Amino acid sequence: MSEPRDIFAQELAADVEEAVASPDAATVHSSVMFTHVVLERLEEAGRIEGAFDLFQEGFAGRAMYRIDGYSIDEERGSLELFTTIHTGELPPRKLTAAEVRTAYERALRFAKASVEGLADKLEPSNTDASDLARRIEREADRITTIRLTLLTDAMTPTALPSDDSWSDRLIEHDAFDIERLYRVLGEGETRSDISVDLRQMTGSSLPCLHLKPASGGYQAYLAVVPGDLLSRIYQRYGVRLLELNVRAFLGIQGRKSVNAELRRTIAEQPSMFLAFNNGIVATVDDIVLEKDALGRDMISALRGLQIVNGGQTTASLHRARFKESIKLDAVEVPIKIIHVTDGDLATMVSSVSRAANRQNTVQQADFSANDPFHQAVEELANNSWLDSGKGRWFYERARGSYLAAEQKASYRASDTQSFRLQTPKTRRLSKLDLARYLNSWSGLPYRVCLGGQKNFQHFMQRMKETPPPPPDEKWFRKLVSIGLVFRATERIVRQMGFPAFRAQIAAYLVAALAQRTGGRIDFEMIWKRQVISSELELLLRAWAPEIDRLLRTTAGQRNPGEWFKKEDCWKELRLHLPPLSDPLPPEIAGAGTPSSTGETADSVPSQLSVDDFNRIARCMEINSSEWLRAAEIGQSRRLLHRTLVGICRTLAGYAATEWERRPSPSQARYGLEALATMRSSGALDNSEERLLPADDPA
Repeated sequence: MSEPRDIFAQELAADVEEAVASPDAATVHSSVMFTHVVLERLEEAGRIEGAFDLFQEGFAGRAMYRIDGYSIDEERGSLELFTTIHTGELPPRKLTAAEVRTAYERALRFAKASVEGLADKLEPSNTDASDLARRIEREADRITTIRLTLLTDAMTPTALPSDDSWSDRLIEHDAFDIERLYRVLGEGETRSDISVDLRQMTGSSLPCLHLKPASGGYQAYLAVVPGDLLSRIYQRYGVRLLELNVRAFLGIQGRKSVNAELRRTIAEQPSMFLAFNNGIVATVDDIVLEKDALGRDMISALRGLQIVNGGQTTASLHRARFKESIKLDAVEVPIKIIHVTDGDLATMVSSVSRAANRQNTVQQADFSANDPFHQAVEELANNSWLDSGKGRWFYERARGSYLAAEQKASYRASDTQSFRLQTPKTRRLSKLDLARYLNSWSGLPYRVCLGGQKNFQHFMQRMKETPPPPPDEKWFRKLVSIGLVFRATERIVRQMGFPAFRAQIAAYLVAALAQRTGGRIDFEMIWKRQVISSELELLLRAWAPEIDRLLRTTAGQRNPGEWFKKEDCWKELRLHLPPLSDPLPPEIAGAGTPSSTGETADSVPSQLSVDDFNRIARCMEINSSEWLRAAEIGQSRRLLHRTLVGICRTLAGYAATEWERRPSPSQARYGLEALATMRSSGALDNSEERLLPADDPA
């Protein structure tokens, strides 16, 4: 075993042991924590999407079933079930074929039992497993593929079980053993496992025109790929085919819906698709060529395939075939394949992505790792030292950069100690963390419930549509403070032992705190302490059961896991949030100080009260049109002073943007007073009243 892989195995084992021993983990078995850690890191690496760890085992008849996690991709009709073999042995041993086969069989047995009504046989308290089993049963007809994925700290045999079928469903077998985990998480590879064997998939190779530029460090191949083959490749690999840097754009725009013209051509004029469509641009790590009987070049296999332009075309073909059952036999798609032979592949891929997508509305924000925003956050993290001057946070702009920095520091003992003291793993922030924290605090917990990658996609899309001001040191301290609140909330929810949906409860609980406080807490206080107060912890503990109850109540007869991903869930839940009560935690009571809000000392009191926050909450329950009517009628009838009219207009603007910006205590107080004046005068009773221009006599 190579030394780097050995070191990686030891570090992964140490991370799992550390997580198990943490007070945040309560009582968790090492196998369960191994699954949690690996799934989280694989999602950060972009290898899986929307995965949840869920340990469940039992018997279906006399046969045992077991799963350790799951992921459902409705777009592709795919159910992925994770099964874990955690040995805890160092150095890693090799699993037997029988061990691997048994693990896969038990995972598949859970799917079969679910289709046959397992949900009704599970304990009522086991809501996570019963909800999953019921969902599998309900959506059984739409599941076309079941992928069984083994997670293990050991090594798997060379050959995994062959793909199989069950009730017209494709059964695929995949594995992340310690060697593959090292390649993906340790070395930072992201494409090498995408291997497309055209001979195996179609029975023949693909004719191509091979171009060899005199300079440039690459070779190009022009070909025409059958639409059915392209849809099958996407069915197997999904968004992993879309280069990570542009996934924020392609993931949303490509998978959301089928473009009308594309669909019309596919359905009505499939033979014209080649003429009407611009085709796709792809890059590969390696390409396997062979010659036909006439000596022409033929592509037999592609390694590390990445579609850098044409994601919408690919996803549209896939949806047409697998969702709408439209035959693609006559559809052909032009493709240009770039194979980098000299130079840095990652740089070339990014450059090809940018150039190929110039005709679309792809902004710099779509190229997440190299986006100026993320570069600025990384620079702020490097330069924002804690008040003690002895530590800072590490922003992992590029995946694996923390590990690279740690390894660089390991060359000298003094550097290693300094790195671990200054930037321990507990102060590591990833791009997914940033999106999770900010979306929860911004009132988008339903987006967070989509999972790390999808939430990040939405975050980047939102940034592209409404570019934020450049981040500064104050913004970074606020980000870290929100992160500390979020992490404390996750810890509290885990410790309280909720039977299901702990991640969703945490996201909605943070959003509830932001909503109730109008987003106004003393971030500077949290930054200085690097921990939330015991009083705020008590408040979160008191609210958590109520948020859990509200989530389930609003779900009604819907599938809870899917309901929590809907905006309507948040809209309904936020109308019934638990109230604040005296005494307020210091972070909330002190939110009115000039240093924490940026307002002048005369504009707000130094200490806020429950009444202040209740007024803010009442303000945010009033829609934009009512604030606007109050301003216009109040101005036209001269019932309101121009200052109050201005406040009502300001609040109307806040409400129109779903309260992305929250009212200050003074705005809330004077706004509600203005509304009360208008209502008491009866001016708002007639919604059909014609409003007079401001300069007309009342």
